[in-house]
Amino acid sequence: MRPSLVIFDCDGVLVDTETTANNVLCRWLTEAGYPVTYEDCRKRFAGRSMPSVQAEIEAEGHLLGFHLMDRWYSEINQIFSQGVEAIPHIEEVLAALRDAGIPWCVASSAKIEKMHLTLGTTGLIDHFRDVLYSATMVPRGKPFPDLFLHAAREMGHAPENCVVIEDSVWGTQAGIAAGMRVFSYHGDPHSDREGLAAAGGVLFDDMRDLPRLLAIA
Repeated sequence: MRPSLVIFDCDGVLVDTETTANNVLCRWLTEAGYPVTYEDCRKRFAGRSMPSVQAEIEAEGHLLGFHLMDRWYSEINQIFSQGVEAIPHIEEVLAALRDAGIPWCVASSAKIEKMHLTLGTTGLIDHFRDVLYSATMVPRGKPFPDLFLHAAREMGHAPENCVVIEDSVWGTQAGIAAGMRVFSYHGDPHSDREGLAAAGGVLFDDMRDLPRLLAIA
């Protein structure tokens, strides 16, 4: 069944930021006395908001000594100064959706300004400028369904008619909890394929396959 709305995550689905972001996070946490590997960061924290990451760490009794989200956004231009690449073939997906007359939007754990930075760097921003939704807009971020439900409501679509495109376990869980079908992209070799499948996502590793999965090709 064709969806009436496609909701994209941003990082790892539209733009390739996960490698850079998780290397920085791994370094910061380790320097703060909370040793963690890059692989652990990818598995535990990908797709989540910085406040939720900090809350989990502090719930274990470890205080970082700085506000993670404030530090992240104060250094974000430097973090992504080397540039950001679009996920391969995402433009083809958008063209297929446009031809099929199906609207789309973005629902990300990131702040709006970060999405403008990364989507702007890749030249994708014009596709999404007025349809960006952030976890800062809802009480609870992923894996709770709040953000996806908010995006669907703002776009005027029933959750059961929406499809979510995700790359993280937490985001996949959020989409399923919202009552939406979720297609989980694992084109990155560090993706948690088993976790994505266990969360209920339909796995795919090439964006060129997505129009067929959405029944528009």
